[in-house]
Amino acid sequence: MNFDYSETQQMVAASAKDFAEQYIRPHIMEWDEKQTFPVELFKKAGEFGFMGVLVPESLGGSGMGYHEYIAIIEEISKVDPSIGLSVAAHNSLCTNHILSFGDDEQKKRWIPKLASAEWIGAWGLTEHNTGSDAGGMNTTAVKDGNEWVLNGAKNFITHGKSGDIAVVIVRTGEKGDSHGMTAFVVEKGTPGFSSGKKEDKLGMRASETAELIFQDCRIPDSNRLGEVGDGFIQSMKILDGGRISIGALSLGIAKGAYEASLKYSKEREQFGKPISKFQGIAFKLADMATEIEASELLLHKAAFEKNAGRKMTTLSAMCKMYASEVCVKVANEAVQIHGGYGYTKDFPVEKFYRDAKLCTIGEGTTEIQKLVISRNILK
Repeated sequence: MNFDYSETQQMVAASAKDFAEQYIRPHIMEWDEKQTFPVELFKKAGEFGFMGVLVPESLGGSGMGYHEYIAIIEEISKVDPSIGLSVAAHNSLCTNHILSFGDDEQKKRWIPKLASAEWIGAWGLTEHNTGSDAGGMNTTAVKDGNEWVLNGAKNFITHGKSGDIAVVIVRTGEKGDSHGMTAFVVEKGTPGFSSGKKEDKLGMRASETAELIFQDCRIPDSNRLGEVGDGFIQSMKILDGGRISIGALSLGIAKGAYEASLKYSKEREQFGKPISKFQGIAFKLADMATEIEASELLLHKAAFEKNAGRKMTTLSAMCKMYASEVCVKVANEAVQIHGGYGYTKDFPVEKFYRDAKLCTIGEGTTEIQKLVISRNILK
């Protein structure tokens, strides 16, 4: 076992850190307060290779693995988790679904545009009436000659308005049948395809979340990913990797909140000495540091298994569940350490506190992760 980042991984992490400091930090609260989705920032991220991290160089990507991917998401999320969330969704959901299940023609058609961020990607599984119960979806695709006609809506979709392309999983069979759903690619501008309500959120406000609406939307059969009926099975495999990215997002939030708290605790004085000298504060910091370390190790173990091509459904659920719960706990303690100042927008922990909660919900709630883990360990 080797716990050191390679020289390449260190360079990747440093590049992501520099990118976040130069292009993200100056705009954090402006984007948050106005709910601005900074499209041009993601074009710049594409130039740095952050929008096609897992894509082979032959398709215009960076050709890197999951350890590098974790480093990029973590460093960006330490500065602004909402940007980390969008980078993660673009890479691990939309792009990776096409990369994993598209044929050669489909990959050549769409992947280079996604890897460069010429196009921003969206991925649609959730609907208004189906969150954890994805099999109960109502959006349908009906075959008509060599075309499919889509009707329905998807909800809580990252880049639902600004996305140029979406991978959507819709029902082509009976409701509740795990083999009754199929994945399709729909490009922006396709007749019958539009965006709906943009959500006004507690946190992650610079990461756009909106509806996707389909009204007699016709797409060719060549936009189908894989076999008819394989959409749900594909999605579960995509979410295995996606959960690593949410774990990395959680790790970034936890580290950002912890580092801000460590700094503040050394500067803030009460009763004639820094508050870090008080055991009540020092023990909080000790717990935060330990749980962050455990999150990071679990994440990189899952990444190792993913890079090796081995089944890691249980590990990905574990790292996502643990890291997301830790980031909420750390963000909460960070506000407590800052006291009244932690409740103001003058210090970064206020935003980490708001952003953190999404990590225990998106890409499978904590309860769903426990269901996945328990089912696997009890087999």
